[in-house]
Amino acid sequence: MRGYSSEMRVPGASLLWGLALVAVSVAFSLGLACAVPLAAFAAIAVLTGNRAEALFLIAAVFLTNQCIGFGLLHYPLTVDTFAWGGVLGLVSVAAVFGAEWARDRLSGMGRVLSACTVFLAAFALYEGLLFLVTAISGSGFEAYTAPVVARVFFINVAAFAGLLVLHRLAIAVGLASPPTPRLMAQGSV
Repeated sequence: MRGYSSEMRVPGASLLWGLALVAVSVAFSLGLACAVPLAAFAAIAVLTGNRAEALFLIAAVFLTNQCIGFGLLHYPLTVDTFAWGGVLGLVSVAAVFGAEWARDRLSGMGRVLSACTVFLAAFALYEGLLFLVTAISGSGFEAYTAPVVARVFFINVAAFAGLLVLHRLAIAVGLASPPTPRLMAQGSV
């Protein structure tokens, strides 16, 4: 992957890649409802774009999930549901910043180790902040039993691996640009 230049970037590829990820998020939303792997989306967004693109992408994925949830899956129209939706949105944005922070500190590591660390940072921050909000709100910790957290983790791991493969395929067919030299130096995939 070394040697890519900014001239090799495909015009409009950021938009096409973003649309592809939003389309994938529709499938996740329909299949998993509120268990959409937002941490995985935050990590892939950071690894494949700049800060603005990553933030835009996570917002688009989150809003798509909420539209499907309320529009098709009939999430209850309660203050509690809207509040938790807002929390998920904010925590997803925080996961982008956590993933970016990790990426920026891993410039000398290999791509695979960097990608894994970026994902783990996004997941840890995402789940940690949700746990903190749960503790503060007194909502109950049923969602934090070992089997539930393990299930959410493995959903995110599988999604992240699939999104990495999708990115490689998208590069091959011209729907995404190869990582810029700056992102490559920071461990992008």
